Amino acid sequence: MHDDFTLALPDEAATLAFGSRLAQVLTPGLNIYLHGDLGAGKTTLVRGLLRALGHTGKVKSPTYTLVEPYVVSTLNLYHFDLYRFVDPEEWDAAGFRDYFNPESLCLVEWPEKAQELLPAPDIDIRMQPEEQGRRILASANTDSGKQCLIKLKSVS
Repeated sequence: MHDDFTLALPDEAATLAFGSRLAQVLTPGLNIYLHGDLGAGKTTLVRGLLRALGHTGKVKSPTYTLVEPYVVSTLNLYHFDLYRFVDPEEWDAAGFRDYFNPESLCLVEWPEKAQELLPAPDIDIRMQPEEQGRRILASANTDSGKQCLIKLKSVS
C-alpha cells in the first residue's frame, strides 16, 4: 500500500509552498499525521496549507489547547498538537474521537503521544532537518491516502 513521496524543502518558504500544494489535493475524511522533532516545520506546513485554503487569521500550534478547529473552503479542519497530551481520559471527555469522521480533515502533530487512541492515518508525513531546511517523506497507508499522494505528485 505504501506509496512514498520524498521532497527536499530548503527553507521556510519551500515548506509553506509544500503545504499549499498539499492543500490542493486534500479531501474530507483524511487523517494526516505529522512526525518530526520540535522545530522540524510541522506547524509551518499546516500554516501553508491553511493559507492556501483561504484562512487569513493567525495559525499557531495548539500545544496547550491540543486542537485548533478551522472552517476553511468546504472543509472542517482540525489541527492537533499532542506534544503535551498525557491523559487518555481527556481524549473522550473532550470529544476528540468525534473529530475523526468522513466530513473532517485531521492534521495531527506528535501522533505517537496518543497512538492507542487515534485511528490509523491515511498519510504519514515525516519531517527531518537537512542542511538549512528539511526533507519530508510522505507515506500513504490507505487507498484515499494513496490517491492524495498520486495527485500531489502532479501538482506544482
